[in-house]
Amino acid sequence: MNEFSSLIQFSIAIPIVCAFLTLFVKNWGRPAVQILGVAGFAIPTILALLLWLWYDPSEPGGYAFVSNFDTGLGIIGASLHLGLNGLSLPLFVMASVVGLAAGIFAAQSKAENLHRYLFCLLIMQSGLLGVFSSIDVFYFYFFHELALIPTFIMIGVWGGRERNYAAMKVTIYLTLGAMLSLIGLIVLYSKSGADSFDLITLKETLAAQPLSESVQRYAFGLLLFGFGILVSLWPFHTWAPLGYGAAPSSVAMLHAGVLKKFGLYGLVQIAAPLLPQGVGLWEDWIIWLALGNVLVIGFICIAQRDLKQLIGYSSVMHMGYAFLGVAAMSALGAGGVVIMMVAHGLTVALLFQLTTLIHHRAGTFEMDEMGGLAKKAPVLAAFFVCAMMASIGLPGPGLANFWGELSIFLAVYDLRNWLIFAVVAGIVISAIYGLRAIARVFFGEETEAFQEAQKEIAVKDITWAERTPALILIVVLVFIGLFPKTITTSLNDALRSEPVYSQTASLEIDE
Repeated sequence: MNEFSSLIQFSIAIPIVCAFLTLFVKNWGRPAVQILGVAGFAIPTILALLLWLWYDPSEPGGYAFVSNFDTGLGIIGASLHLGLNGLSLPLFVMASVVGLAAGIFAAQSKAENLHRYLFCLLIMQSGLLGVFSSIDVFYFYFFHELALIPTFIMIGVWGGRERNYAAMKVTIYLTLGAMLSLIGLIVLYSKSGADSFDLITLKETLAAQPLSESVQRYAFGLLLFGFGILVSLWPFHTWAPLGYGAAPSSVAMLHAGVLKKFGLYGLVQIAAPLLPQGVGLWEDWIIWLALGNVLVIGFICIAQRDLKQLIGYSSVMHMGYAFLGVAAMSALGAGGVVIMMVAHGLTVALLFQLTTLIHHRAGTFEMDEMGGLAKKAPVLAAFFVCAMMASIGLPGPGLANFWGELSIFLAVYDLRNWLIFAVVAGIVISAIYGLRAIARVFFGEETEAFQEAQKEIAVKDITWAERTPALILIVVLVFIGLFPKTITTSLNDALRSEPVYSQTASLEIDE
């Protein structure tokens, strides 16, 4: 057991402990609940950053901070095996950072029964950290379900417009995706002949005796569509914009920013390395469905007039790039997917927070009823412009999304050179809806509706309490944009250890 392995365990356990403590201190007043809730997010973030600083892959399978113990649940072949490798470490850190920003934003919200609200959010955070640190496939799935259940509850209880319908639709879609994924994982385990759900053991077993082509076809197909539904792969995407539109802001930040990456992470870390033939057999399907995300959803983004729906659909659109990276089945493609997941997680969480702050000042999400907000809230305008430019993927310091998209585009060109026209079209589409949103919300003449709203709402710039979660996300985006090797170095080490990726070009970025 690595001397720092307990830090992962504490990162997962502390949010749960703080979640239950918030229920006991509710009678102490709202400040006590707020402080305890923020602590439940802040401490794991500090521990995650320490793990990032001290990361040195030396354990079998390229994992560091490894611990393994029996939970006593009686699951055959399953134990709580925790650790981080170059693929999971950036996502683990991203999950903690987004969680901190969402937690701070939630603590200052006006949600009723704040102690219960933070309880659900903290349980969700614990599950997210467990997903990216679990080496055991069973607990990888278990932690996802632990994070998913509070999502349904929070949309139904604290959600906004159409919350009951949204909660039901999200529950149906994500439960279906989770069931398909579980069946795929069970097929993978049962056909492998391994006596453990442990990912390292599964890799060793299947390296010695790969599964037949037919088994790989069906197992990967189950995982592709199961994970795909969870990631909002077109045409199974309709739950996402509706769910994010109804979800409380902090829930949208955590789900769109982190939990939705579960499926992509499962494809890159588990499905592709264990079922390499399966990826090739489903390659054309992945490409065409991913193009549906990029182009079809892209045009839907252009048609949006509701700002929150726009952010929700844009999140779905950008998942198409990630699926194209999976289809490339190369170190460049897989590495680009991970970088994009990290950058997109930070960016979409920032956009959902800023969209809520805009709503607080304009009294609406309708962009046609806004205009000229930059005069009243210049800092909010600057933050939103930064976030939208990052989402578009423009190059430059602080725009971490560029590195992920560039890597995926290069991998896609090697896969099918004609695809480069589709992904470039996606950038143009992103620029159209992104720049138009900036113009309609912040610049130009104030609309009559916005002027009427100002009679009831004293419009002013965002406070320091509101700026804090946004600044946390922006600082990390800028850091990765300036120093991408903080991610790509560990990624290269992990990808070189995977036979399915090791024969292709690595991520080499000169800072």
